[in-house]
Amino acid sequence: MSQQFVDREQELDFLKNRYATNTAECLILYGRRRVGKTELLLQFLKDKPGIYFLASEEGDWRNIREFAHHVGQFLGDENFERITFESWLSLFNAFIRHTTLAARTIKGKVVIVIDEFPYLIARNPAIPSVFQQVWDGALREMPVMLVLSGSSISTMETAVLGYSSPLYGRRSGQWQVEPLPYTSLREFLPWSREEIAQAWFVLGGIPAYLRQFQPDRSFWENVRMHMLNRGAYLYAEAEILMNYEFREPANYMVIFKALASGLTKLSDICMATGLDKSMVSKYLDVLCRLHIVRDEVPVTASASLRRRQYRIVDPYLMFWFRYIAPNRIDIEAGRSLAVEQRIQSTFPQYCGQMFERLTEECIRHRIILANRNFSAIGRWWYKESEIDCVCTNDSTHEVVFVECKWSHLKYKDALRVLLDLKTKAAEVLWHNKERTECYCLVGKIVEDKERLRKQGYLVYDLADLSPDGDDRSNVRNQYS
Repeated sequence: MSQQFVDREQELDFLKNRYATNTAECLILYGRRRVGKTELLLQFLKDKPGIYFLASEEGDWRNIREFAHHVGQFLGDENFERITFESWLSLFNAFIRHTTLAARTIKGKVVIVIDEFPYLIARNPAIPSVFQQVWDGALREMPVMLVLSGSSISTMETAVLGYSSPLYGRRSGQWQVEPLPYTSLREFLPWSREEIAQAWFVLGGIPAYLRQFQPDRSFWENVRMHMLNRGAYLYAEAEILMNYEFREPANYMVIFKALASGLTKLSDICMATGLDKSMVSKYLDVLCRLHIVRDEVPVTASASLRRRQYRIVDPYLMFWFRYIAPNRIDIEAGRSLAVEQRIQSTFPQYCGQMFERLTEECIRHRIILANRNFSAIGRWWYKESEIDCVCTNDSTHEVVFVECKWSHLKYKDALRVLLDLKTKAAEVLWHNKERTECYCLVGKIVEDKERLRKQGYLVYDLADLSPDGDDRSNVRNQYS
């Protein structure tokens, strides 16, 4: 299984640029569980003097002792960790006054990383105030780079980055670590283009999840082993994530189940869950802030439009609540093969939905339509009409209408899709008399792409979404 450090050039550049400044830095790094924050920080620290400390949920006394141990190792002072510090303030005061630290900082910045900072806050809500005092009292005047990192997005965005947080205004930079882009998946799974796309449909770009899949097994073998298996990591991860991030995980889980079943309207979600409308609205707002769920209006509509639709945008959670949660009784009873067969019967439709989201991600990451700038990208719908993706430019009044098809399209089929798209595009009210229109088709495989492109259409398929790879599967161990 691949364990190499993949991608993250932007994140590393951000950290390196802040490290290179002539002032003290207080950085906030956050992102969902397993997205790769720790690997990023360890990679950054490889050639720099510093301390990496992973906080635990054991409370201040234990964390202070553990941090003192790491400080002692960094200073080369065995006596330091033997001291009993009564508080974080007394520990940092002793650290700051240590002669070895003064000698180290003469040579350059010292990095202090505290990972899983929300664990400290959970056991002691005054921790943000404590670290504000640590920063204001000494660190901000020293050549140091303090990095506070965390996986609980809700805690990081309120207790650390929120306006009412004591640390508000102290940070000199912040970065939310996002899942890896689609083009990085080949580094984990040297599979066919179709299987790589399927892997994204069920795992997204979360490095820890991708590492669970074995490159020498097929996609479905990996699903069976790592997702439809009672003791598997990916079988339990969604529930762990719910318990980690939310105070009322049971209510969030029923909302996820409703969304995964295809319900998108607030009224329908309330009816399916039996929860009060105000409560569901509150929960959905939280999920949207965490970037797990997206609230959508037609891309050309006003952002204040109240009649919104809600969709799960995280592929792993979408797959888990669509297919694993409803089948847990059978999986627990060892009937995984029957569950797999049920999944495969509707999986093409699921892939079609997820292919729309993958296409939008590829547009946002400039994998396709790379030479065009857009003000807005998103779905459009009105009554019974719907367009998978519409990209608009408010300055030039250029609009690109995009249709996604998870299928092998021959020339005539592809042309029919594009002509139908033209018809639907005429219903979109947006600068109709002065706009420049382009029509785009993204398919699994599109034959005669160049012939269609010569006619002025924008046409892409999986070969364009992952241009650096071929379409050959590795030889894999065969078993059932």
